[in-house]
Amino acid sequence: MCTLHGVPQRPGGPQPGAPVSAAISISKAINTQEAPVKEKHARRIILGTHHEKGAFTFWSYAIGLPLPSSSILSWKFCHVLHKVLRDGHPNVLHDCQRYRSNIREIGDLWGHLHDRYGQLVNVYTKLLLTKISFHLKHPQFPAGLEVTDEVLEKAAGTDVNNIFQLTVEMFDYMDCELKLSESVFRQLNTAIAVSQMSSGQCRLAPLIQVIQDCSHLYHYTVKLLFKLHSCLPADTLQGHRDRFHEQFHSLRNFFRRASDMLYFKRLIQIPRLPEGPPNFLRASALAEHIKPVVVIPEEAPEDEEPENLIEISTGPPAGEPVVVADLFDQTFGPPNGSVKDDRDLQIESLKREVEMLRSELEKIKLEAQRYIAQLKSQVNALEGELEEQRKQKQKALVDNEQLRHELAQLRAAQLEGERSQGLREEAERKASATEARYNKLKEKHSELVHVHAELLRKNADTAKQLTVTQQSQEEVARVKEQLAFQVEQVKRESELKLEEQSDQLEKLKRELEAKAGELARAQEALSHTEQSKSELSSRLDTLSAEKDALSGAVRQREADLLAAQSLVRETEAALSREQQRSSQEQGELQGQLAERESQEQGLRQRLLDEQFAVLRGAAAEAAGILQDAVSKLDDPLHLRCTSSPDYLVSRAQEALDAVSTLEEGHAQYLTSLADASALVAALTRFSHLAADTIINGGATSHLAPTDPADRLIDTCRECGARALELMGQLQDQQALRHMQASLVRTPLQGILQLGQELKPKSLDVRQEELGAMVDKEMAATSAAIEDAVRRIEDMMNQARHASSGLKLEGHQSLLSWSRQAIRLLVTTSTSLQKEIVESGRGAATQQEFYAKNSRWTEGLISASKAVGWGATQLVEAADKVVLHTGKYEELIVCSHEIAASTAQLVAASKVKANKHSPHLSRLQECSRTVNERAANVVASTKSGQEQIEDRDTMDFSGLSLIKLKKQEMETQVRVLELEKTLEAERMRLGELRKQHYVLAGASGSPGEEAAIRPSTAPRSVTTKKPPLAQKPSVAPRQDHQLDKKDGIYPAQLVNY
Repeated sequence: MCTLHGVPQRPGGPQPGAPVSAAISISKAINTQEAPVKEKHARRIILGTHHEKGAFTFWSYAIGLPLPSSSILSWKFCHVLHKVLRDGHPNVLHDCQRYRSNIREIGDLWGHLHDRYGQLVNVYTKLLLTKISFHLKHPQFPAGLEVTDEVLEKAAGTDVNNIFQLTVEMFDYMDCELKLSESVFRQLNTAIAVSQMSSGQCRLAPLIQVIQDCSHLYHYTVKLLFKLHSCLPADTLQGHRDRFHEQFHSLRNFFRRASDMLYFKRLIQIPRLPEGPPNFLRASALAEHIKPVVVIPEEAPEDEEPENLIEISTGPPAGEPVVVADLFDQTFGPPNGSVKDDRDLQIESLKREVEMLRSELEKIKLEAQRYIAQLKSQVNALEGELEEQRKQKQKALVDNEQLRHELAQLRAAQLEGERSQGLREEAERKASATEARYNKLKEKHSELVHVHAELLRKNADTAKQLTVTQQSQEEVARVKEQLAFQVEQVKRESELKLEEQSDQLEKLKRELEAKAGELARAQEALSHTEQSKSELSSRLDTLSAEKDALSGAVRQREADLLAAQSLVRETEAALSREQQRSSQEQGELQGQLAERESQEQGLRQRLLDEQFAVLRGAAAEAAGILQDAVSKLDDPLHLRCTSSPDYLVSRAQEALDAVSTLEEGHAQYLTSLADASALVAALTRFSHLAADTIINGGATSHLAPTDPADRLIDTCRECGARALELMGQLQDQQALRHMQASLVRTPLQGILQLGQELKPKSLDVRQEELGAMVDKEMAATSAAIEDAVRRIEDMMNQARHASSGLKLEGHQSLLSWSRQAIRLLVTTSTSLQKEIVESGRGAATQQEFYAKNSRWTEGLISASKAVGWGATQLVEAADKVVLHTGKYEELIVCSHEIAASTAQLVAASKVKANKHSPHLSRLQECSRTVNERAANVVASTKSGQEQIEDRDTMDFSGLSLIKLKKQEMETQVRVLELEKTLEAERMRLGELRKQHYVLAGASGSPGEEAAIRPSTAPRSVTTKKPPLAQKPSVAPRQDHQLDKKDGIYPAQLVNY
């Protein structure tokens, strides 16, 4: 049996000593009574989760519930768990995650049993598992699903993929909710009044939580879908819109039915949805959207239920003493005349409740009987409808088989279209990605050029500043020299002044000494002569005054000398300071110059590195493009792609030119490593052209003969390998200088040569000769037809004389139709051709028109040759039959050949003709006449041959049993030999036709055949008419379906 596993005990979790009230509430809420869960019990359980911050107590008691034994118990367990998840503590979600397997096992168990509540339990458990997974994955959304629009925007983010995935998950969430509501209503669909019964209310109670969840989910999906439509195209979101519309109508129907039930009217106020879903293709419709709001009215407090007199489920906790009442009251009861005991009051109240329940039970029984009678009438009606549905089922099965077959065909066509659409979208995405990368590289290059120009300007400014600094240094040097010269001059002047002063002082000293000598002599003379005493004293005073004056002059000279010396010292100090400042400024300028030079060198190196990074990125991208092109050669889906040799030659020639451009760009890059724009542009062009050449080479090989196709594929692989090797050299900085672009030139020239070899040989004819060839071939065809008619008339005259009876009738019917029908066919075709040329050439000449439409002209020439050749062969075969030297089989084959050639001529003429042209209608009528006459000739020939052969009756007279047996065995041997010969001839015919297709392909245009071939064979080629004297390439049509196992292949008609 499926049971819940034990709950592990955790620190802080519920222990055996937990409050007993939680167990009482759980046991009263989750029981086997078919009645809704009371709100007060569920509220106590929810409050308990908030008190303990988790659901430990709930799960510890839930493991003891016998859920596998009762579907009603399991249903009410799911209901309580839903309420706990919505309104309980946030940690409840993580606690319930541990028991996902238990919930899933309960749902799977009841899903396998045919029980009405069991089916509901299965759906409910899926909803709970989806709810737990969603809220664990998106923790921004609480279990109650009530968040603001800002939180919704933050949870969705800006990534379109995240928004897309979140919308899908909400759709799945909504599907589970709606499925539960539909399952409940399906069981209560027969009577709306059942919502007032306890059994109906038991089923309807969980839908209150479903209504609350659905209102929020509807609002969020509308918001997310409007956001998705603002980021993605409408076609991409068609599936989302269809799914939302389906959920919208289901949800609106659910809300409408729930609003009509009396049970919900007193418990919940259900919102009304609009009549139609929002228009997501119109962005302004978001403003019209109104968020649905669910209102739960406040309930009156319910009276507490009386507790049981005797606690059965739980006993008193261990170690707690039982309080014992008074022994006297327990033994003898209360005294007489006292008030009734509480137990008596409870017994009386229980009796009253029992009576009320009995009356209610009688009412329920009466209602159930009416319900049963109504169900029986509905069962009878449903049985009649079931019988009618069985008949319609048989009819629908037949229609279903037909529709299934048509659906398979449509799916195959759709898959083919989706595959081609996917390939085209992938090619467009690659092209857009490549263009975006190129634009980014271009923007990066322009940015680098701008930075380089800015650096050059800064370098020029730095050079100017350096020049100004040098000039200032030179000026400082000049000032320094001037100051030094002035100092030297001041020194020389001061020295001269000192010398002059010293000379004057010496002179004064000598004069003083002389005066002193004179004074001594005077004193000596004074002693001798007293008469001159007064004169000498006066002269002495005078000399003293002069001496004082001279002493003052000397002191003044000494002060001037000290002032000059101090000025020299100050000038020297200022000069030294100026030298220090200039040397400091010179050092700073030199440091700035060195820093600028290092910055410029770093920027130059950064520019070189970035240029090489751009080149390496372009080479890596080019290698990816080339690798993708090479992988296309082995892609099975690429077998359906075809190309013409002309286009391959043009692509290969442009690729060779791109190789030369790549070499020039490489040379420019080696000259200036700071500019890789030319090399990147040449590399981008070369990678695309080389990849295009490889892909078109593979596509051209699908239509080429085996040997040239293999050589072309090998050459394309070699080209891809060499190109990838070249890309590797461009990504290596050492090997870049020695890059050899000539590695790719040789395989590209090989592809070009093979493409020229595969070009149709018919293009060797100059286009100016096509007009003359058309007139010549039409004239030759007319001449051949006239000659054939003339020969036919001769043969008819000859047949009238030489044959009679059945042979004469056959010869006349054989020859008469070719004389009239073929002539009329050629005449009508010539008229239609002239009409086409006159209506289509305009101001051009007839030859210019033929040259402009060379392909159609070649087809018309081939068709004309085929008709002329067929007429000639038909006449020769008829001539042999009339002369009794030919075979009827040759005549049948020629009839088939002329019919096929006629169809080819009509197809070639129909391409350029006006569909309302009377000549075209007559030509088609002539073609049908020729086909009918050819069929008549085949039928009459076979009939005549059978009548002639019937005349040879076998004579078995005179043969014994042994001889008959012997001839029978010989005949069987002959039959076996003929069958073997027939098989060998069929194989030979198949090989001949294969070889014929190969030879025709050597002169045909594979590109043209790829556009018009009816089959999907990878190596089929077009047919081309040989000259008039040779057999045309169109095979005769057979009377029955040819078998490819016999080596016979159906001929293909080419429309030009």
